[in-house]
Formats: sequence, structure tokens, C-alpha cells
Amino acid sequence: MGRIQQLSKHIINQIAAGEVIERPFSVVKELVENSIDAGSTKISISVSNECRDIRVADNGSGIHPDDIVLAFSKHATSKIEKTEDLYNIRTLGFRGEALASIISISKLTCITRTKEFETGTKVTCENSEVNKIETGCAVGTIMEVRDLFYNLPVRLKFLKNPKTEFAYISELVTSLALVNPKVGFELKYNDKVVLKTNGLGSLTEVIKNIYSKSLFDNLRPAEGVDNLSKLKISGFVSTPDFTRSSKKDYHIFVNSRTVKCPVFMKAIDTAYKNMIPNGKYPFVVLNLELPPDELDINVHPTKKEVKYRNPNQIFNFIRASIDNSLSNIVRINTMQPKFEPPEDFKTDVAVNEQIQNLFTAQQSFQEEIFDTPKTNNNPQFTKAFEPVKPEIKERPQLNIIPKQSEIIPEMKCEDNIIGQYKKTYILIEKEDGLEIVDQHIADERYIYETLKNQKEPASQLLFISDIIELSPVEAELLKENIDKFAKFGYGIEFLNDTDIMFKKVPQLLSKTSPKDIVKDILENIEGDIDNLEEKILITTSCKAAVKANTPLNMFQMQEIIKRWRRCKHPYTCPHGRPITKTLSHSEIASFFMRNK
Repeated sequence: MGRIQQLSKHIINQIAAGEVIERPFSVVKELVENSIDAGSTKISISVSNECRDIRVADNGSGIHPDDIVLAFSKHATSKIEKTEDLYNIRTLGFRGEALASIISISKLTCITRTKEFETGTKVTCENSEVNKIETGCAVGTIMEVRDLFYNLPVRLKFLKNPKTEFAYISELVTSLALVNPKVGFELKYNDKVVLKTNGLGSLTEVIKNIYSKSLFDNLRPAEGVDNLSKLKISGFVSTPDFTRSSKKDYHIFVNSRTVKCPVFMKAIDTAYKNMIPNGKYPFVVLNLELPPDELDINVHPTKKEVKYRNPNQIFNFIRASIDNSLSNIVRINTMQPKFEPPEDFKTDVAVNEQIQNLFTAQQSFQEEIFDTPKTNNNPQFTKAFEPVKPEIKERPQLNIIPKQSEIIPEMKCEDNIIGQYKKTYILIEKEDGLEIVDQHIADERYIYETLKNQKEPASQLLFISDIIELSPVEAELLKENIDKFAKFGYGIEFLNDTDIMFKKVPQLLSKTSPKDIVKDILENIEGDIDNLEEKILITTSCKAAVKANTPLNMFQMQEIIKRWRRCKHPYTCPHGRPITKTLSHSEIASFFMRNK
């Protein structure tokens, strides 16, 4: 081992940068938070060059020319002065690490001016070296970061593709805009505006700017005040019948700071317990305000983790506030409304017969699946399964509705199916024990593998499709990947920049709402668009599979088991959940003390 020596300032900054600057997202976070702390009312963020060039411009207070060089030094900040200030943090940044870390791994130019001076200051930084000159500019600060990680090629290799990195940035700016409605945000990607808010101070307007009016119509205000403990919460929560497929839309803030807080999230989950289905989550935008000395935000350099002095009190306060907001909301209704074809389709008798058959195939598909066939001579049974007259591709092997010719009264099956448990699990008696199969997961695995092997999946044309409003980020993502949706049988048409409608869907999903399909796919991406085709395939399989809590007759159970047995990977579903569990005879006998 060599002799001990003092590391250079540049190497020290690069080591520290590993904690503070993980990816382009981190640069945007630190710079935008500085702009907010500077009292800005307008902030513009531009991202280009595969997210390695970042420009953040604001109209805040600016940096004093005598402080500008010091601002880029390690542990230099205007936000705390003494130890006691660490327990009374009222700003987003306070460590004094961000700028020093950024200039050690990028080429940075800063142009800034305060209102007390007629001219501003221009600073160029490279390899932790800082040079400044006088320049003309408006009041505020412009930070231009170029060639991020140019001197750390190893770090570049760990970055994901540019679209994924920008998705992280977009989610960050969305959160900052929601908690700072008095600040007008503009986010550009390769000179194209992706997100923009007006900064008029209304959270309602911010939500409508970022998402859509239809989403806002499903939100309810959530307010709570505890004067004794000086606690306050404000924001919006969704009604129980408006859910998401992930917690990506848990926008939670503590003292206007974006946080990942288990206490906060658990309070939300508890408030919605027994009101929404398992695996579904609400849309929430909530800001908790409490005295700064009641929490510690100095837990991690990212400042996203917090610790409360009294976590139980915080949990109960948040849960009670959400409960009050939802107290007059009717519990979720799982019944789907019946669809009636438009009246103008009923004028001609011959046309009406064809159209009615189409709507039956499209809108009553799920009901047909679970009708128990009695005999082949039953007129209602025959009508339900007769081919639709217009030219629609047959639902081949994937459809669990058997063709009429396949209905054999005495069908033999290798598996001795005992029956169904809780309308969700199929029980099979085997030589070595009792096998329990999850009907939804088994069917999902079969559909997934079949769709994956199909070159041209059959599609169902839609006569009527709701107009679906997307956020600008979601719309851009969909535009860039519309060919991947088409590969699996989706036909999507853009009506304008953010509104779409489905012209066709995979035939298996003719009963499923297109809005639910695209919502589930986009929500589950969560900033990661890698393997998007796989996500589309998995979502399609899940939506098409027979659902849990659905009664099945013996023939339908046999079909599901027989098809699942033929799968190449029959052990787990595409999400990784186990499909089957076997209780051995010896295990059962041992429990009942019959092993002697």
C-alpha cells in the first residue's frame, strides 16, 4: 500500500458528485430547486444532446457578483449559517454541494444578475476551475450544463437510453410544478415544449395544465388542520372509482419538498383500504405542512427521505384528512353499464341484425365466456356462438369460448379437477397431492405465450371509442412508440396533440375499455420505457385473461388447465407470480395425523 496523501479538490468533488449527481435528473433537480429558493416566478428547463446538455433559466434574485465564485465551492451556501439552522430548514437546498459537484463532471456556464446592479456576471467552469467576467443580462440566473459526465465515461455507461432519462426529468418537473403553483414552469426536450404551467397560483389550473380536465373531474379536495400541533395538509385525492395501476401518481410533499415517505404512503393506503380493488391505487396530490423542527430532512444527500419526531401523529392526521375528503363518496361499483348501439343503426332490419351481432361480440364478450352451455340444441346457446356475419377474424386458440364443434358431452381430461375455490382457484387431485391453480394467472401465461408467438394478432374494429386525454409527456411517448402498439393489434389515432381514440384493439380485448388499456400501460412504465413492447404484451395478456372471482363451469376449467399445461414456462405469470401450489399427500396426512 502506498503512502497517504491529500486528494486534490477536483477528485474530492468528483467523489462527492457520485452521491449528489446520479444522472441528468439530479442536475435538473438541484438547479431548479435553487431557482425556486431564489424566489423565481418563471423557470424554463431545456434538455438536449441525449440529456447531457441542460439549461435552466429563471427570473429569481440572482447571485451577488462577489459571491459567484464562492457559490461553486464545496459546502458554500446562503441557506444555513449555524448548527441550529439544520433543525429549521425552510429551503429546498441547504448543503452547498450541488454546484461544486456539477462543475466537476460537466462544462458549466452561469450568467446571473441581481437587481442592485446594472450589469451581470458570466462564469465559466470546467474541471472545477472557475473564471468570471462582466456581462449584460436580465435579473435572474441562467445555468447551462454541457457534456454531462464527459470526464466520467464509466458513469455514462450506466445511464439508460435518453428517452428514459428524460422521463425521469419530466416526472420531477411535474412534481415541482404541482407543489409550486405560483411558479410558471416550461420544460423543453430538443426544443419542443413538453410541459407548461401558467404560474397563477392555482393548483387546480396546474393539474389541468399537466393532465386533463377529465382527470380533475375525478378529484376531491383534501384539507386538514390541527392548530394545536401546527399541522396542515392540502391538495386533492381521487374518488375510489378512479384508480391507477401503480403508485407513480402519489405526489406527496412535506413542507413543499418532494419526498418518498413510507409513513405518508401507508396513511394513503390505509385511508383507501376496502374502497378500491387490490393492485389499484389512487391519484393524490398532497402537501403536508408542519414546523421544521418536527422533522429531519438531513437524512440523505438527495433530501427525499424524512424522519418525523412523532410519526404516529403524522400517520393519523394524514389518514383522517383523506377519510374526511372521501366521507361522502360512494364505494366503488364493480358493475359495468350495458352498451346500447345508436338508434340510427336500428333503421334497417337486415343491417340491424348484423350490427346487433357485432355489438354482442364486442360488448357482451365477457358474458358469453361464462354462460354455461346446456345442450347443443339449445336455441339461445346456438345463437350466442354462431359466427358474426360481417367480416371479422375468428378468435382462434386464445379465446376460451369453445367452438360449437368442440363441445363434446364426454370430454376426457388428464387432470382430475375437483372444482373451484373462492371463484379464483382451480383444485386438481393428483397422484402426489392436491394442486391449486390460480385461474387468472394460468390463463394469462397461456395468452402471453400465444400472443408472443403470433406474427399478426387478430384485431377487432371499434364502431365507437371514447376520446382519451393524455398528458403531454404521455402523448409524446405514445407518438414515438405507436408502431409498437400496432404490432400487437392496436390501432390508435391522434385527434390533436394530446387526444387519442382507438380504431381497433386486439380481438381478445374487445370487451375491455381502451382507456383502461392505455392507462395501465403508460402508468406502469414509471419513467422506464425500456422493453416497452414487453409491457404492452403483458398488459394485453392480463386484460384478456379470465379474472379472479369469476365462476367457471367444469368445461371452462378443463380448457384453462389444458392450455396452461402446454405453456413453455408454466410456473409463473409474465409478472413473476407463481401459478400453482401443490400440497403433498404426506403433508396433508401429517396434519391429520394419518402418517403412522
